[in-house]
Amino acid sequence: MKITVIGAGSWGTAIAGVAAAHADEVMLWSFDEASTTGINEQHVNPLYLSDYRLPDNVSASGSYEEALAGADGIIVVVPSPFIRATVRGAAPYIAADTPVLCLTKGIEEHTGKLMSEVVAEEIGHAQRVAALSGPNHAEEICKGSLSAAVVASPDAEVAEFFKALLISPAFRIYTSSDMIGVETCAAVKNVIAIVCGIAAGVGLGDNTLALIMTRGLAEISRIVYARGGDPMTCMGLAGMGDLVATCTSPHSRNRSFGVAFAHGESLEDYQARTHMIVEGAAAAKSTSELARSLGVDAPLTFVLEQALYHGMSIAEALNTLTDRFPTEEFYGITSSERD
Repeated sequence: MKITVIGAGSWGTAIAGVAAAHADEVMLWSFDEASTTGINEQHVNPLYLSDYRLPDNVSASGSYEEALAGADGIIVVVPSPFIRATVRGAAPYIAADTPVLCLTKGIEEHTGKLMSEVVAEEIGHAQRVAALSGPNHAEEICKGSLSAAVVASPDAEVAEFFKALLISPAFRIYTSSDMIGVETCAAVKNVIAIVCGIAAGVGLGDNTLALIMTRGLAEISRIVYARGGDPMTCMGLAGMGDLVATCTSPHSRNRSFGVAFAHGESLEDYQARTHMIVEGAAAAKSTSELARSLGVDAPLTFVLEQALYHGMSIAEALNTLTDRFPTEEFYGITSSERD
């Protein structure tokens, strides 16, 4: 069995190593020649997770045709701003019946589409597309630390295919049919993590961080509900699990960026320094657009968008939030409203 991983960043590198335990061959596609050379010659990605040695059955290519030839399964894990163009380039070499797993987390700007929806638009046959999410830092996955994730797909067989491919004693895989819930949680929790980083950066304490995370989870639930997903998904691995890990871990680029932003570093400077895309920054714009189009109240997302892109100061953002009068805790997601 051959598995192709499109994207050789930290998560792509780590998941290639996981898949290699069950596949005969894993091939990473990367646009960066340094990554392909390092993986093929030393079994190390010199740009990401450079202290992790990939298994011997992992190789890399910069050619879509070579990377995808004969693939029995495909895993897409490229930054959300580049996913449509990347998958469009790969689409001519993807067979119509090949299952595809999307690990990218985000909401497309202007369209409000989830990443699996973008993938399905570009390659067709949406039923064979799945999404994986959970509290999974690549730095820990590649070391075999105990972790878990959820795979969601409209086709149970597709979900089971990727579960069998990735499951191990150290990586527990659960399944779901709620693509909307899993992917919306995955995207919006990055927004909340930046807010937590900003709060930590200005010296606010644990009570404040707990407040942001719990109100953030309610905000995510309202968006999931409005899009037609199951709010209960927000209580699981893709929701609360990933939210806690991303909002609290030093591995989280979203939280780390929030701390840096609070200390005066711009988004552009942070991304240039770390060579990483801050997914939550892009999601702040796209999620705000989506929430407004759905008529959903998303105060944390709205103020982050204003702070990142419209010059609102951190003090103004905090005042905007604390000036709101608290109402019912779980407004916007009650079953009676849907009925």
